[in-house]
Amino acid sequence: MAEFQEISKLSALHPKPAGLVLQYGTSGFRTNAKQLDHIMFRMGLLATVRSKKTKATIGVMVTASHNPEEDNGVKLVDPMGEMVTQDWEEHATQLANADQEDLLTALKNIIEKEAINMSQEANVFVGKDTRSSSASLSQAVLDGVSALGGHSKDYGLVTTPQLHYMVCCQNTQGKYGEATVEGYYTKFCQAFIQLTKNVRITLCLFVHLKKELQISLNNDGSKGRLNHQCGADYVKVQQKPPTGIKINPGERCCSFDGDADRIVYYYTDSEGTFHLLDGDKMATLISTFLKELLTQAGLDLKIAVVQTAYANGSSTHYLENTMKVLVRCTKTGVKHLHHVAQEFDVGVYFEANGHGTVLFSKAAEEKIQQLAEDTNVNDERKKAALLLRNTINVINQTVGDAISDMLLIEAILAIKGMTIQQWDTIYTDLPNRQLKVKVADRRVIDTTDAERRAVTPAGLQEAIDNLVKKYRQARSFVRPSGTEDVVRVYAEADTQSADALAHEVSLAVYRLAGGVGDEPKPLH
Repeated sequence: MAEFQEISKLSALHPKPAGLVLQYGTSGFRTNAKQLDHIMFRMGLLATVRSKKTKATIGVMVTASHNPEEDNGVKLVDPMGEMVTQDWEEHATQLANADQEDLLTALKNIIEKEAINMSQEANVFVGKDTRSSSASLSQAVLDGVSALGGHSKDYGLVTTPQLHYMVCCQNTQGKYGEATVEGYYTKFCQAFIQLTKNVRITLCLFVHLKKELQISLNNDGSKGRLNHQCGADYVKVQQKPPTGIKINPGERCCSFDGDADRIVYYYTDSEGTFHLLDGDKMATLISTFLKELLTQAGLDLKIAVVQTAYANGSSTHYLENTMKVLVRCTKTGVKHLHHVAQEFDVGVYFEANGHGTVLFSKAAEEKIQQLAEDTNVNDERKKAALLLRNTINVINQTVGDAISDMLLIEAILAIKGMTIQQWDTIYTDLPNRQLKVKVADRRVIDTTDAERRAVTPAGLQEAIDNLVKKYRQARSFVRPSGTEDVVRVYAEADTQSADALAHEVSLAVYRLAGGVGDEPKPLH
């Protein structure tokens, strides 16, 4: 086959470093940019084959999100703008790790296993972030697509959620929106304007929102290094504003991560104390707003909030006991949350790190639309239905999207007339601490109950249970890292004794799960 000869010729220009083995995870492939050229070429091949299999456009995003600037990465986007399926993650890993001389065999194995018609047309959308390595790496993806005779569209510099949006628009024949950057901004900004049109907003994005939303932009990429002492991950982990940013007491601030699929809010109070509003706080604000609107509209739709074990216990308690909202817990990783959220009419999901969105079922969208257009309903129900319809249009349902999430939160705060401080006091987070314990082999830890209970090694869960009993409102869990030989420890309690609990649990992990190096030291 002519295309396979072309692959042999072109793959020689993108050679694989000997001995390098990488795993496709929730974040795709991610490592130092110098080691990724061959991966990008091969992901161009895989996206083309995936497009032929699904008879739809597939996306390839070149980014390492919140990682340091010298890293890069790549992830594939499936036809509805969702993450690529688990079995194709395995195909990606096999193709990426095949030795140079075995590449064609590995590719043919995938084609055979998936029974792909190679004469089917293929279309691939490619996007990249601002890293200096992204231009040449995205070119390697395009080379991979053309090696198999696929058609490609290079969107150049876009956020990850924008590429997910483009793919969804293309495969819904424009029903979701127009597959251009301008179309993206127009859709979400117009929806924001519609949602807030009856509210006087005086808020201190774009040319699209000059009057409606005043934003002061810092770290715009014109100087400094990507993600260096800034961005959502830095703010969340360090519990402080980005370096060099002066914020006045009570001023509402938010930070995106490097590819704009995560967002966190924060402010400092009159005493200068830093306050973080993370994914849990956002999920609570959004689900409360939606539940109130559904009640006002008289719509009997099932709403749920999907969390992971890392969600602060106070948020879970508030949602279940005060708001009477169903809460489901699932394994860490956006794809798991997205999957569970799809089971409900309205599924709100956020990881504590600020990655999340809201999903509406087709049936829910249709009921809301019908009510909004019904001339025989009373004003209150009609108004609620219109607000719900505009809310749906502000949300990027394909994936967590910092821009769309920001517009939604700004709209909710404006409609409710809430300050960031009032939002923050909905509930108070329980003090918590996360630690890492180095182990010889992370696979000795096996978990169940959405990663909240350890099944192996023997005696570990019993030890954790006994330690938790010593503290009030306490809980703790351990889980193996997805990327390195460490075990992650989470603990929370009603005072800062969470630190002591986290230390004691990390000692139990060290002793029972084959810790390496020095014993964990107390935090204080």
